[in-house]
Amino acid sequence: MAKRQETGDLLDARGLTKRFGDILANDRVDLAIHKGEIHALLGENGAGKSTLVKMFYGSLQPDAGTIVWQSKQVRIENPASARALGIGMVFQHFSLFEALSVVENIALALPTPGNMKALAQRIETVSADYGLPLNPQDIVADLPVGIRQRIEIVRCLLQEPRLIIMDEPTSVLTPQEADQLFLTLERLASEGCAVLYISHRLEEVQRICHHATILRHGQVVRECDPTRETPASLARMMVGSEIMGVGSHTRSLAAGEARLALRGLSAPAATPFATALNNINLDVRAGEVVAIAGVAGNGQGELFDAISGEMPVSTPMVEIDEAPCGEKPITWRRKNNAAFVPEERLGHGAVPGLKLSENLLLTRHGTGDGLIEAGLVSTRKAGELEKRIKQHYDVRMSHEDPEARSLSGGNLQKFVMGRELDRKPGVLVVNQPTWGVDAGAAAQIRQALIDLAREGAAVLVISQDLDEIFQIADRIAVISRGFLSEPEPAASMTREKVGLLMAGGAEAHGEAH
Repeated sequence: MAKRQETGDLLDARGLTKRFGDILANDRVDLAIHKGEIHALLGENGAGKSTLVKMFYGSLQPDAGTIVWQSKQVRIENPASARALGIGMVFQHFSLFEALSVVENIALALPTPGNMKALAQRIETVSADYGLPLNPQDIVADLPVGIRQRIEIVRCLLQEPRLIIMDEPTSVLTPQEADQLFLTLERLASEGCAVLYISHRLEEVQRICHHATILRHGQVVRECDPTRETPASLARMMVGSEIMGVGSHTRSLAAGEARLALRGLSAPAATPFATALNNINLDVRAGEVVAIAGVAGNGQGELFDAISGEMPVSTPMVEIDEAPCGEKPITWRRKNNAAFVPEERLGHGAVPGLKLSENLLLTRHGTGDGLIEAGLVSTRKAGELEKRIKQHYDVRMSHEDPEARSLSGGNLQKFVMGRELDRKPGVLVVNQPTWGVDAGAAAQIRQALIDLAREGAAVLVISQDLDEIFQIADRIAVISRGFLSEPEPAASMTREKVGLLMAGGAEAHGEAH
């Protein structure tokens, strides 16, 4: 762990308060961050973490309280003011223009980007130096989520901040990428830069953070040294009670008939930066959870798109309940009792500017929920359904039926997952089911996936979280460069074996078939 620099407060928040209508998001919050400190900000989804850091970054203005920066009281009017002070932020939801290149996106964030060729060289140098290599000419739309996260981090580093705010930075990184990020953060801390670190991965907090502040319902309820705590004790501080774990379940080795089948699924790379799918064969049977592990950018998104119908393939290559449907659109698949949750929740799983009830209509208008009556939308039923999902999955919001973009990342994930789980589909395909949600919500979602399978559904989970995979899967496969390994019983798989398959073993298997 990097040594904490005991050189006084860099940022001191005193009595910060922020209200949205009847919701008190932050209630007289006091928080001090020291130079060279990696400071964890912990709390459940909806505890007020995002609101607080948006005030530090100038995206929101406090209703009361003060912010002191390097011993001087300041008013941070906007993000440009924050960056001018030396405060940078890596957001949980990416703020990138997909049609632009890496260097063009980074140039837009710099006050004086200068010559583009020189900037591209600087990006290559800095990104490689910090173990987060980027190709400045890559188009963002063609890049996987893990690489997009690198852009956000490098863009922040190029502004040479004194304080970096990181909101769930490892949620889309592989374990190896996360390890490299930790080395980067420890190096920054040793150089005197402070890091405000928001994460629901409490093992990470224990590993790299010097201090932790815990929020609950908008108030500071505890501060601690996380190295002297356990993940369980940190979770208790966050929620105020014990966290219910995922219940043990009998591995479903004698599952039923295949409800989702992939037969020689192949597809060329759609762009120069995409991944081709190569002769993928897989049966997901009634009553089981099959998990696919893999490093980001190895064909997970393309596989999801082919199964969901967003990327049509030859008809025999995909079967749902024995019906060939490779060329069928996504609505046909939904009508035939399949449901899909994509990796990117904001923009792909939900339209940012639409209300939650309207986002419900986008995936459930044709699934027999009565949302469409005589060709007209039933806003009453959509509202009732939105409230049911909100209550069952504890989706916290500032007012009734808000726009999707107003929710915190974890709460939006709970809503998008709940929207599909509520249907009780016969086939569920989900990419990164618990990205950015707190420990309690993650346990609830994972248990719901297991329960859905035990009720007779076929559940396919694509995840980069090996803890999650070993917790819920009956069988595990690995995807590497568009090849899929043979699924094996979870009981006989080890992390070492998964790692070898990630490193190319899956390709060897795929080519052999």
